[in-house]
Amino acid sequence: MKLSLGIDAGGTYTDAVLVRDTDGSIVATSKALTTYPDLIYGIHNAIDGLKADHLEKVSLVSVSTTLATNTVLEGTGSPVALILVGEHPVKGAFPAKHYTTVTGGHTYDGEENIPLDTEAVREFALKVRGSVAAFAVSSFFSIRNPEHELAVRDIVREITGMPVVCGHELSQDLGAYERAVTATLNAQLLPICRSFIDSMIKEIEKRKMDAKLIMLKCDGTVIGIKEALEKPIEFIFSGPAASLIGASHLCGLETCAVIDVGGTSTDVSNVIGGVPEITDTGAVVGGWKTRVRATRMETSALGGDSQVWVKNKNLFIGPRRVIPLCLAAEQHPYFIDKLKRCIIPSRRSLDINIQPARFYIRTGFEPIELDEFETEVLRAIGNEPLNTEEIASSSRRYPSSGILDALISKRLIQPIGFTPTDAFHILGEYTRWDTEASMIGAGQLSRLMKKDALGFAFAVKEKMSHNIAFDLMSFLLKDVDRKGIEQIVNGEFPARFKLEMPVVMLGGPVGSFKEDLYKIVDADIWIPEHATVGNAVGALFGKGIKRIEIFIRPFSISEPDRNYLVFSPNGREKVETYSEALEYAKGIGVGIINGYMDDCGVSKHNMEIEFSQQTFSPEDWKHYPLETRITIMAVGYPKGKNNY
Repeated sequence: MKLSLGIDAGGTYTDAVLVRDTDGSIVATSKALTTYPDLIYGIHNAIDGLKADHLEKVSLVSVSTTLATNTVLEGTGSPVALILVGEHPVKGAFPAKHYTTVTGGHTYDGEENIPLDTEAVREFALKVRGSVAAFAVSSFFSIRNPEHELAVRDIVREITGMPVVCGHELSQDLGAYERAVTATLNAQLLPICRSFIDSMIKEIEKRKMDAKLIMLKCDGTVIGIKEALEKPIEFIFSGPAASLIGASHLCGLETCAVIDVGGTSTDVSNVIGGVPEITDTGAVVGGWKTRVRATRMETSALGGDSQVWVKNKNLFIGPRRVIPLCLAAEQHPYFIDKLKRCIIPSRRSLDINIQPARFYIRTGFEPIELDEFETEVLRAIGNEPLNTEEIASSSRRYPSSGILDALISKRLIQPIGFTPTDAFHILGEYTRWDTEASMIGAGQLSRLMKKDALGFAFAVKEKMSHNIAFDLMSFLLKDVDRKGIEQIVNGEFPARFKLEMPVVMLGGPVGSFKEDLYKIVDADIWIPEHATVGNAVGALFGKGIKRIEIFIRPFSISEPDRNYLVFSPNGREKVETYSEALEYAKGIGVGIINGYMDDCGVSKHNMEIEFSQQTFSPEDWKHYPLETRITIMAVGYPKGKNNY
């Protein structure tokens, strides 16, 4: 019996699932807490929850991870330098420590416009090589001729020995500024993702698994390790993509909306005809607009571990993630006693960071660029939870909300507080950790709303359900006024939404929300078996998909029947006749696809290739087409998964 192992390293939990190759059935599952800043420890713990004799039968490991997304969001990528070639548009800043513009570039037809200033490239590389870990290079029309990007790459590699990312390798779309941003972010991720993949390979080898490793991309397709090492930017948002694929497989639905309630966030997306809906434009991550194709989704900072806080008798959930009280009580032996003795802050001082039952603890990140007040407060916080009164007595300065906010934003301290997970413990719907801690925290917070602990837990659950319903409907009704949607969700009108599309819910205790959600949305709501590890399932069932566009144009408009240019991801090639151009284009496209699919673990007999061809010519044009666009689309299934 051969097995496949799916792993999803999410924002709060890391899940592992074993699937039988012959029929796609789930053999075993495991969950562990995600570990920061190194995800590999959480992955190790999740795999530990599976039987060793099962692991010996694993022949494929597929991973979805928050690593790329979190690195960009937190600004913790490796420092990089960017080289722009030619009259490059600069619409805004670049995510690079250093950047320069050198002369060079090509025309739309791929003809050299200005020679490359190789000396300027050398001077810049020598100047910054001691302060960066990688380089990115982007030329305006490199998608028509990448020779200047490749020349810069070779010079920089010769001088520095560092990795260099070329913009044309990541996107063949127009949009030079976004392509330069994408190349720079990709360069930031190279050292970090190489370390992660190396750790994954060691983990596989240590457990004696003779298995191929692949990754899930943000469009729901898989990517081989060779490609993943070169293009880690492509698995940002792989978690939401995994939830789509997992939901579709677990329910056997080709079309459905998916709500994935995680510990850190709630993601809403949909799959139509077995294919995730993709954004019309490139993915936006950390405020940077990229040329990366990703699933369209609506994400809110609303999860099982989102902070619950009260001000002016109003209840709020999120946006930050905190450690639940029930979990902190399991991790710290004296936490219950400290929680019982916790002093409730005055109502005037209450805000998002100053709350009853709120504690703070240090993380594993090293402090940088702190002012004297932040330094003093941080010095008082250690590896045991402290509330604000305890921090004040140790630092001789009361920790203002602004200082706490700055330290949280810099990921130097982690809050502990009441969460929806604590509410579920009180309601008996999820009791994995210490319910007593949840009850104590609810008792302190509920006084601010003149409720008892149980009533407070119900209020948290109801608000969470309404927020999930709003996320779902604002995603599906993307052109409808959000205020009107919110009014219907909140019951301000005698109306209820009706959906023809099934809704699948994944995540922790999502069953708790089904009844409340159905009161707002009339839909066929599914909660599949193994909903708690749906993303890990999705990591395994992504298809291998590769799409290539190749263009053919006459070398000269004045002599359109001889000499043709073929523009492909491999660069520009000149051939004599139109028929030779067609043959060359299809041959090079199939070669690229075969190499990509082989790296993904897709064999040729498990792959379908489709060709389409469009031509464009002016009216009354009596020659071969002025432009021919050949699209080659391949779909494959790692390890023959189309059989189940």
